[in-house]
Amino acid sequence: MTQPKNEKVRVIKDFDKLDKDIQEQIKLVYPNGFSQNLITFTNKEGKLVTALPFETDEKYYLIRMTNVQAQQIITEDEDYDDDGVLKVDSREEYEDKYADLDYLSDQHPDDEDDD
Repeated sequence: MTQPKNEKVRVIKDFDKLDKDIQEQIKLVYPNGFSQNLITFTNKEGKLVTALPFETDEKYYLIRMTNVQAQQIITEDEDYDDDGVLKVDSREEYEDKYADLDYLSDQHPDDEDDD
C-alpha cells in the first residue's frame, strides 16, 4: 500500500527520541510549554494516548507525553526559564538557526488568542 502524495508521513515518538533539531524546532512552536497544547488520540491498539502535535514539510509528528511529562520536560530543560517560557537567548538562537524553514512560521499555537 503506497501513501498518497499529498499525505504526510505520520510519526509517533517520545520527545527524547527525536533528533535535536526537531526538538529545537518544537521549542520555537511551543515557547510557553507543551502541556496546554496536548491532544488525545486512539492508537492502533485502541488505547487513548496524549501527544504534542508538530508538523514539518514532510512529516506530521505526534510526540507522546502525558501532562506531567510535558511539564517535567520544560522544568528540566535549560532553554526554558523558571516560569516555563523559552528564554530569549534560546529563542533567538533557534530562530536564526531555522530561519529558512517556512513551516515554522505557520505553526504558532501559543500566539493565538484564547478569548
